[in-house]
Amino acid sequence: MNYKTEALVLHTVRYGDTRLIIDMFAREQGRQSFIVSIGKGGRSGMRKQYFQPLTLLVIESDIRPLEQLQRLRNAELLCPWQSLLSEPGKLAIALFIAEFLYHALRGEQKDERLFDYVRSSLEWLDGRADRYANFHLVFLMRLSRFLGFFPNLDDNGEYFDLRASTFCATPPPHDDYLMPEEASRIRPLMRMDFATMHLFRLSRAERARMLEIMERYYRLHLPAFPELRSLPVLHELYD
Repeated sequence: MNYKTEALVLHTVRYGDTRLIIDMFAREQGRQSFIVSIGKGGRSGMRKQYFQPLTLLVIESDIRPLEQLQRLRNAELLCPWQSLLSEPGKLAIALFIAEFLYHALRGEQKDERLFDYVRSSLEWLDGRADRYANFHLVFLMRLSRFLGFFPNLDDNGEYFDLRASTFCATPPPHDDYLMPEEASRIRPLMRMDFATMHLFRLSRAERARMLEIMERYYRLHLPAFPELRSLPVLHELYD
């Protein structure tokens, strides 16, 4: 079936001399893998620059459900980034987000609300000049709502059970929980949004620790979610 839809590039690998395998999250089809031929010397209509991670495209494709690699008929830039992939601070966050989404969205089907959330979040970051140091924390916390394990605020307690995504009065019978001091940071994190997150003061050590907790939280809820290679780079940015 032929589709024309918006899509976000998640990951690209070279396949031979003139082809690329590209993982995308498309608004109309969800997660898809494509194989694309790239002509030498810029002769191809498919420009290699279009397939950098986090590039937003409008793609035309012929989706065949029984094939693992789909084929693109055309691709055009939807929203050229102005600063997201050029400013060092934003670039480090962008590389982390790209790797995170590549693993977090592995099995995602069509979800227009999720796609719109990711797109609008990246557009917000691209347009900001400052006060975006907590962006990745807010982004990941709100992303968990779309993936089905947003923390439950209805229960009271000083401990936070990472497996059950809820607060509890006593430690659960496993090791995947937060002690009261760290659990107390979950509620403020959940209240943050992009417009107000600069009002929540976090030290570099606190921000790094919250990100480690967030990665652990996702690994508990998503099968085969790995340790991320871009995480140390992000930590170095704020050291």
